[in-house]
Amino acid sequence: MSRTPLPDLAASGASAGPSADLGPALAALVAGAVAMGLSPILVRAVSPEVGPFASAFWRVALALPVLYGWMRLEEARAPHLRRGVTPSSLLAGLAFSGDLLFWHLAVLGTTVANATFFATTAPVFVVMFAWIGLRRRPAGRTLLGLLVCLLGGATLVGQSIQVDPARLAGDRDGVITALFFALYFLTVERARARGLGAARVTFVASCVTALVLLVAVAVLETRPVLPQSWSAAAGLLALALVSHAGGQGLLAVALGRLPAGFSSLVIFLEAVAAAILAWILLGEAIGPLQVLGGGLILAGIAVARPRRSAPAIKL
Repeated sequence: MSRTPLPDLAASGASAGPSADLGPALAALVAGAVAMGLSPILVRAVSPEVGPFASAFWRVALALPVLYGWMRLEEARAPHLRRGVTPSSLLAGLAFSGDLLFWHLAVLGTTVANATFFATTAPVFVVMFAWIGLRRRPAGRTLLGLLVCLLGGATLVGQSIQVDPARLAGDRDGVITALFFALYFLTVERARARGLGAARVTFVASCVTALVLLVAVAVLETRPVLPQSWSAAAGLLALALVSHAGGQGLLAVALGRLPAGFSSLVIFLEAVAAAILAWILLGEAIGPLQVLGGGLILAGIAVARPRRSAPAIKL
């Protein structure tokens, strides 16, 4: 990956400007978080019939026709967008493959709470990689916001976290999940900065991810690959269209205007959205600690938010 610095408002400490400049990107980020927050519920719904690696594959593969159509439409309406494939878009696909694979391995190897907690450390690695690898020093408010979000994330799932030497491999896979997710943010940001539209970046990355996951299914999957009921098939389709095409697509839109360091905080919003959706759809109780954790996450995002618009790709 090139070491040429990219504009990063959260890192530069730029002063405030018209909030309307970033409004659509912020809205895309929040909407993407809600869409991705639905994925644990949908995975749980299809899990009795479809194995974890197979569900990850269908999540991406079934979204490809929609992403292709979006790409053609976006590029027809915006001829200035760059065509073709870039190294960053290919690397984004490999990074997302690693994210999904190690996430499922973490869930299988440790508790869901542990896997979730370690996965939410992804923004730490985004800031670290951008600082060390891209020479983009984070602003103080970025670090403060990240610290508050981490505290909120720990509070959100903290009462369920367990320390068990027998689950260390699963905990390790949770950390690796965070590493890959951090690389995904940075590579998507890089691809968008090189002139690719959000749809093309998401489509190319998804093609790579689908190929990698197809191999993983052939090698690792021990449970059924195809759904046995219409309800499970509908769940996989919703996972593909809402959580992947919608969630990852909107994230790519946001990364055309917002820095990766700030956008990576979407993983905390995703956890909050998942808790709220589980409460609404599944009746899972939300206690005082979950409310406190969610409040801390929102406060941390407010602290870290960019203060003005950056030179960026047209959306």
